[in-house]
Amino acid sequence: MDLKFNGACREMGRSAVLVDEKIMMDYGLKPGEIFEYPVNGARPEVVLVSHAHLDHSGAVPSLMDLEPDVFMTAPTFDLTTMLARDTLKIAEIKGEMPAYDSMDLTRFMENTHEVDVGVKFSTHGYNVEFFDAGHIPGASGIHVEAKDGKSLFYTGDINTIDTRLVSGASEFPKADALIIESTYFDEEHHSRKETESAFIDSLEDTLNIGGNVIIPAFAIGRTQEILMLLDAHGIPAYVDGMGVAAYKIMAKYPDYLRNPTHLKKAFDNATVVNGRKRDRIPLDSSVIVTTAGMLNGGPVMHYLKKLYKDAKSKVMITGYQVEGTNGRMAVDTGVIENDGVLQHLKIKLEQYDFSAHCGDRELKSIVKDFCDRGTEHVFTMHGEEAEGFAQWISDEIGVNAHAPELGERITV
Repeated sequence: MDLKFNGACREMGRSAVLVDEKIMMDYGLKPGEIFEYPVNGARPEVVLVSHAHLDHSGAVPSLMDLEPDVFMTAPTFDLTTMLARDTLKIAEIKGEMPAYDSMDLTRFMENTHEVDVGVKFSTHGYNVEFFDAGHIPGASGIHVEAKDGKSLFYTGDINTIDTRLVSGASEFPKADALIIESTYFDEEHHSRKETESAFIDSLEDTLNIGGNVIIPAFAIGRTQEILMLLDAHGIPAYVDGMGVAAYKIMAKYPDYLRNPTHLKKAFDNATVVNGRKRDRIPLDSSVIVTTAGMLNGGPVMHYLKKLYKDAKSKVMITGYQVEGTNGRMAVDTGVIENDGVLQHLKIKLEQYDFSAHCGDRELKSIVKDFCDRGTEHVFTMHGEEAEGFAQWISDEIGVNAHAPELGERITV
């Protein structure tokens, strides 16, 4: 197999791996002030999408002039379509030129085949199967087998630990080559129970003194999990942003959820806010769960504009902040850019690890499991410590491991 790494090499974002110049696995964006796209172009006949987050799916519609066959799970298709429409809407508002247009989006919807995890299918001479990745609803690892029997497994974003929203990944195939994310190599997660306890204690401390809590959350996955956590502790919340639409999509696919009944209860008990209603929220011991998770636009900026000088209130960040994002700047410097104005945050800022990715221990365990069953080549990507992970694999497991450079081509 000839592998070409077009993105997410020793970095976060814009995942893209081309197999034999035919199959593209993911085609995403790198978030930041200006979106970065996969490099070197590609003319794939098939596109396989692991999950709906923009750094894996956000640029797929830009390939539609090639009329490739596109495959993904049904939840991933609906969520990806939702994000693609939003991308076009935001570009129109900002007067920017996106990488695709409404016609490309229509072609994307027409060319996409929905396939459940565990269902084997064939396309353009390759056998493919999606495996549950435990990251967000619909997320999958991708197993590809060529005519000569050579195979690879691409994890996409993966998590083997249960969250309130989804169960952890537990089943993996054999493969000659493994392409694995490395987001949290050399970094362990605290137990979910410890993280949730610290989060709730801090939130309640703020409410008890009359402060407000803003919880920036990714629309797909994090918004839903945080609302389930708040509901479990009887804490009423306002929810604003695309996380509401994402919930409605997820509710259509209960088999991809760990506890669909609790998810419904959490949203039934929350107060949905949008548009003009935002100004009606009483900023007095209120909890607001809202997009965007990295503070790059979205309703969260409306609330920050009102509360950034309020030392009694708190921003509780719940996810990884990619370098170059507003959220990363806030964490590193205590400053954000809001409508072109730099705001020095007097509001308290805390960051919690609600990651839906494997930690160091789980990443190493996955690699050991694959290598024990015959995997001979491992490629580490999607992480700032990908080189260190590859070195660890070579030293400790003794198999050929490599962290590809952007645009690198490798044959296995």
